[in-house]
Amino acid sequence: MEKTLKKRLLSSTAVLTALVLFPLSVSADDSDDVEGDQPDTVETSFLTYSQEPLLSVPDDFPSQFKYQTFVDINYPEDGVKGIFVTAHSAGGSRMETLTELLNTTELNSMVIDVKDDYGDIVMSIESDHELVNQFSRTIVEPEPLMEHLEENDIYPIARIVVFKDSELAHARPDLSFTNEDGSVWANRRGESFVNPYEREVWEYNVEVARQAAKLGFKDIQFDYVRFPEGFEYRDEELNYSRGDYQESDLDNVQQRVDAVTEFVAYARRELQPYDVDVSVDIFGYAATREETPGIGQNFSRISENVDVISSMIYPSHWGAGSLGIERPDLEPYNVIANYMELENEILDNLGDDAPISRPWIQDFTASYLGAGWYMNYGAEEVSEQVRALNEYGVDEFLLWNAGNRYSEGAQYSFD
Repeated sequence: MEKTLKKRLLSSTAVLTALVLFPLSVSADDSDDVEGDQPDTVETSFLTYSQEPLLSVPDDFPSQFKYQTFVDINYPEDGVKGIFVTAHSAGGSRMETLTELLNTTELNSMVIDVKDDYGDIVMSIESDHELVNQFSRTIVEPEPLMEHLEENDIYPIARIVVFKDSELAHARPDLSFTNEDGSVWANRRGESFVNPYEREVWEYNVEVARQAAKLGFKDIQFDYVRFPEGFEYRDEELNYSRGDYQESDLDNVQQRVDAVTEFVAYARRELQPYDVDVSVDIFGYAATREETPGIGQNFSRISENVDVISSMIYPSHWGAGSLGIERPDLEPYNVIANYMELENEILDNLGDDAPISRPWIQDFTASYLGAGWYMNYGAEEVSEQVRALNEYGVDEFLLWNAGNRYSEGAQYSFD
C-alpha cells in the first residue's frame, strides 16, 4: 500500500479534472418544509468545472514522500571536490585507479556519465519510456557501480547531456534542426543537436534524470543546456519547430533564452520528489554578459532555477584578452580570480535564490592553442586554480580531464 501511494504521488505529470457539484439551494421560506413537500421556489443549481490539477508538485515537497533509494551517501562535509568520469572508466579497470585517487586525497565526488555527449544512455535503467529504452546501452552496470561508490563514500553526480544528442536527432529529425534538403544539421565536428523548444525533448531528458535519481545519484548535472554555438547565424536558415513560441512576440534571442531557462525550471520542479540537487553546466563567458545571443544561456536566470551552478572556466577556453588577460592559459590563478569577482557579484544580487557555485576547472593541457599560447598543466596549475577559488569564498569545484587522467600532488584546499 505504501509503495502504491508513493508511486501515485510521484506521478506529478498526471492531470486530474475536478467536477464539483454544489447542492441545490432553496429560499428561506422553504426551510421548514416537511419531508416530501415540494418547495414553491427553487434556485438554479450549478456546476463548477475546473481543469486545474488536483495533484501537483509543491514548491517545497514534503520530505516524507520523497523517493528513498538504497544508497546512503551523505553530502561531503567540506563541500564537493570532484572529478569527471566517463562510462568506460566507471565500468572498467580504470575505476580502481580513480577510486584510489579519491581515497588518498581531499577529492570526494565523481561526475559520472549517464547520458553522454553522443546521446547514449550508458547504463541499463528501468523506464517505460520508449526512447529511453531505445538508446540505453550497458557500458556500466548501475547496481555494482552504486555499491562501489557507497562503500568508498564517494558522492555520486549523474551527468546528463541534454540538447547535444546525435542519437535522438537522427532517429527523430522532427525533434532536431534540418537543412533545406531534409538532412539533419550537424556542426563542424559532426555533432547534431535536438531542439530546446520541443517539450518532448524536455520530458525525455527528465525521464533519464528520474531513473538516475532512483539508482541513487544525489545530484543531477545537466550539460549542454543550450542551443548550438553560433545559432544566431543560422536560426533563420534551418527548419525546426518553435513549439509554444511559434506565436511569441519575443525576438529570436529572447525566445532561446526563455526556452533554455524554462527547461531548467521544469526539470528542477519534476525532480523535487526524488530528493536530488539539480545542477547545470554553463559557459563561463555567460556571466560576463547579460545573455548569450546564440546559445540562449542567461547566467542569472539559470542560476535562479538550480541548486548548483557549474561554470566552465578553464583558462584555455578564454580568448586572447579576456578578463583583462592577454594569454589566459598561461595565467590559471588570474583567470579564475578575475572570473570569480564577476560571478560573486551576480550571485550576491540573487540573494536567497543564489545557488552553490561549483566551477569546472582545468586539469588538461591545451596544446591545440599553439606554441606560446598554452603551457603544460599539472599539480601546480590545478592548485593555483583551487587557491583562487578559495580566496573568493568558493570551496567546491570539479576537475575536467576528458581522458580521466588527473594530476598527482595537487592541493585541493587552502585555509
